[in-house]
Order: sequence, then C-alpha cells, then structure tokens
Amino acid sequence: MLTSNPHVNSRERPRKGRVPAMEYDVRPLTPDLRAAFEDLFGEHGAVNGCWCMYWRIGSEYRRRPHGENKAAFHDGLAVGWCQLTPRDALPWLDRTWRLRRVDDAPVWSLSCFYVRIGHRRRGVMTVLIAGALDYARRAGAHALEAYPLDASLTPSSSSTGYVSTFRRMGFKIVGRRVPPRPIMRYEF
Repeated sequence: MLTSNPHVNSRERPRKGRVPAMEYDVRPLTPDLRAAFEDLFGEHGAVNGCWCMYWRIGSEYRRRPHGENKAAFHDGLAVGWCQLTPRDALPWLDRTWRLRRVDDAPVWSLSCFYVRIGHRRRGVMTVLIAGALDYARRAGAHALEAYPLDASLTPSSSSTGYVSTFRRMGFKIVGRRVPPRPIMRYEF
C-alpha cells in the first residue's frame, strides 16, 4: 500500500516536537503505480536491496530484480509502504524461530514497512496500519498479525514497526519468543 498528501511539501521537515496534520491516500500497489514504488524504495530497493521480499523467498531476494508489493501516497508522492498478505505467502516467517506461528489460525501478515525519509514521525505508519486493517477485513481475513519491535527493550530501528503503534491500533500480543520482538494480532 502507498500514501500521499496534496497539502505538504515533501521536502519540508517539521520542527522538533511538531508534527503537521496530513491527509494520506492509502491504496494497493498496482502495476500502474510501479514507478512511484520504485521512486519510494530508490535504485537499490530500500533496505539492503530487499524490496521487502525476504519473508517470501529468503535470501533468494538478492538474486531477483524486484518483487510484488503494496504502497501508500501523499500528494501524488509515494511516502510509505507496507507488505500485507496472507501469512501462508510468507514461508520464511516459519523458518525464523522467533516468528513461527503461535497457532493454526489462517491469519494475514503485516510484515514490512518503509517510510520515506522526511515523512517519518508524521503518522504514516498509523495510516498504513489502518489501511491494512481495512483491506484485510474486506478480503475476509479473520485476523491480522504483525511482528514489531518493542522500543522499550531494544534501541534498534525497525522496518516492522513498533509495539506502541500497534497497541494504539488495537493489536494484542499473542506470542513472544524473545523479549524485544512479540507477535501481535488484531482479531476481526
């Protein structure tokens, strides 16, 4: 899913402690939005050239050009993205012991995020989660899982979001194999 805002200059940065109110358009990433997605991720594919394909195909992502994705826009500019899909489409989650399934429920997964520099800490993640919840609900998902970091337990940055954001959105912790990385779920 991607996001955009017609009312804010994409190069404008808020002063510390001030976050401007923005309007975002969250929508599925379709082939006609490919150029916007590539612009968001940059020439090398956001983080380590992954193109958010690791959970789908493991380290094979290094040998593939680009992958399927979803995105969010602001004023025609892609400013955020999240990967949303049924968990069964992400087999590498089960190969990582910290993120193995907690039960056999047919959940969907919200496994990766990317927010454009200059648009971070402006609510893009919250908008993407809300858009993902809406999309998954309409697609018939019974629950949506996420794998965020707990910022109170680790100083690491996260392409999977933070526990505090998911808690505010109504997600509950359903598993925790390591303290800083719980498995959270929103039941529909």
